[in-house]
Amino acid sequence: MIGLYGNHCRVCMVRDDVYPKLYKLVPKLVRIYQVKIAMGNKTQKVSILFLLNFVALVCSINAGDIVVYWGQNEKEGSLSATCNSGLYKIVNIAFLSRFGGGGKPEINLAGHCDPASNGCKGLSKDIKNCQRSGIKVILSIGGGEKGYSLSSEADARSVADYIWNNFLGGKSGSRPLGDAVLDGVDFDIEVGGGAAFYPVLANRLSQNSKGGRKVYLTAAPQCPFPDKEQNRALSTGLFDYVWVQFYNNAPCQFDSANPSNFKKSWNQWVSLNATKIYVGLPASRSAAGSGFVPPQTLIKQVLPFVKRSSKYGGVMLWDRASDKQTRYSTIIKPTV
Repeated sequence: MIGLYGNHCRVCMVRDDVYPKLYKLVPKLVRIYQVKIAMGNKTQKVSILFLLNFVALVCSINAGDIVVYWGQNEKEGSLSATCNSGLYKIVNIAFLSRFGGGGKPEINLAGHCDPASNGCKGLSKDIKNCQRSGIKVILSIGGGEKGYSLSSEADARSVADYIWNNFLGGKSGSRPLGDAVLDGVDFDIEVGGGAAFYPVLANRLSQNSKGGRKVYLTAAPQCPFPDKEQNRALSTGLFDYVWVQFYNNAPCQFDSANPSNFKKSWNQWVSLNATKIYVGLPASRSAAGSGFVPPQTLIKQVLPFVKRSSKYGGVMLWDRASDKQTRYSTIIKPTV
């Protein structure tokens, strides 16, 4: 952004490969502003107003969002408090960790509440609070533990219909999170089987939402490209946001001593037919086996590179509990 501190200006970073003319104009406008301040020019107020409007346009083009996962650690606090922090634009509720094979899907929210005894229906109030603040709340399916898979196209359609009726715009008498309608579904498919059937699941969810409220489809693939579990689903072109897990994967996670592998992987991911691509990172060293990037390293070395892509969407963090401890998102938010 451009911050105005007396006679000084601080210029936001613009994607110079996408908006070259825009990029070149910003420093010129800043110099004009500084000259007019120094000379006491009568047109000062007009030029400042024009500059601020211009900068607002530039920075809105360049702005990224922070996404966080919530639900797997009771120390992270409530969903409502997570949204009220003002740090995140999207919160993924993790996880619908059991589904497929003809069994009834199950959501696991660790120590927050017990869905088996209808103890999570109170989350509906928190979800609606988040949405009133303009924050998307998305159901994440899968995760890193075994317990889910798809065995056939019919199985995939059945799981999609369950998700639609119990978490999205459908009808069911046993909605685990109450009557709140979530904004979408996040595919965090790391284990299990049935990669050939996830495109069917994605298509079914997309078809169910036609003519009504939009259902966002998102995914959290591992950074090796293409992702072996999700490549077929991602190839459908149905996904809005993809937050790539650049951690626990040494061949493609960021290494300040040798960033070339990360850069190669990022360039591959932005070629994907998706609206926005995010850099997925652990919010603390203990949140992942490897791949933690210190906030200042992210700000100085990673963001200047990834922001060159028009598909840059922001940063995804695992998870809220770790972020609450390290304040990672607070540190990076002005720059994302």
